[in-house]
Amino acid sequence: MTHLERLENQSIFLLREAQHAFKNIAMPWSMGKDSNVLIWLAKKAFGGHIPFSLLHIDTTYEFPEMLEFRDWATKEYGLKLIVKINEEARARGVGYETHDPVTVTHELKTVALQQALQEYKWDALITGIRRDEDSTRAKERYFSPRNAQYEWEYKDQPPEFWGQFTTSVEPGEHVRVQPLLDWTESDIWRYIQKNNIPIPQMYFARDGKRYRSLGCWPITKPVESNAATIDEILAELSVTKTSERAGRAQDHHERNAMQKLRAKGFM
Repeated sequence: MTHLERLENQSIFLLREAQHAFKNIAMPWSMGKDSNVLIWLAKKAFGGHIPFSLLHIDTTYEFPEMLEFRDWATKEYGLKLIVKINEEARARGVGYETHDPVTVTHELKTVALQQALQEYKWDALITGIRRDEDSTRAKERYFSPRNAQYEWEYKDQPPEFWGQFTTSVEPGEHVRVQPLLDWTESDIWRYIQKNNIPIPQMYFARDGKRYRSLGCWPITKPVESNAATIDEILAELSVTKTSERAGRAQDHHERNAMQKLRAKGFM
């Protein structure tokens, strides 16, 4: 069995465990490379059918190309898609024109997610985070509980010995299920290449630049790159010292910004 096959099998196992353990599941979808791999794995886990809703938290600052991809993929895959906007925050004028990136991220992403959780009463969310993407995410578990205030107790997490996961939640709580936790950025790219998984073309170089991570357009910057194919991206990743999320402003706005955001419920 190859390395990618082991990762795929583990992810499918975790997806099926989640489907068995929880009654009401949603899968947040950013339209990025990781969440598109997660769609592929979910379809493979459940015979070509995804048995839960997908959730897009729309900040209203999405790249137009990402929205075009969302519309195409929703039809192509037959997705049951829920789009959530924090209309109340936008009505108050919360935006990158007037507020700092951490505040906007919390209001338009985290609070919007909390509003959706209140509305739909999900007891589990299947996310596409990876340990190698950020040092804070490296602290996560495969089944990671959030309390009724949507907070993550990263200093007090349950052990996961012998495949025993946290699957019981009290009213208002939920569990984040993370099938890609052991994958690396290079693993994601090799899996996309192997299976010819459609992704937004912004990941490939144009005029000497490309995006390694996609977020809101005012605070997401491309990296210098001439990598226009997956083989070229993999070669670039083998030598680069630039972090994957270096172009995401909210991660670097203040010390421990990502940890603070995630403790409050950010994906």
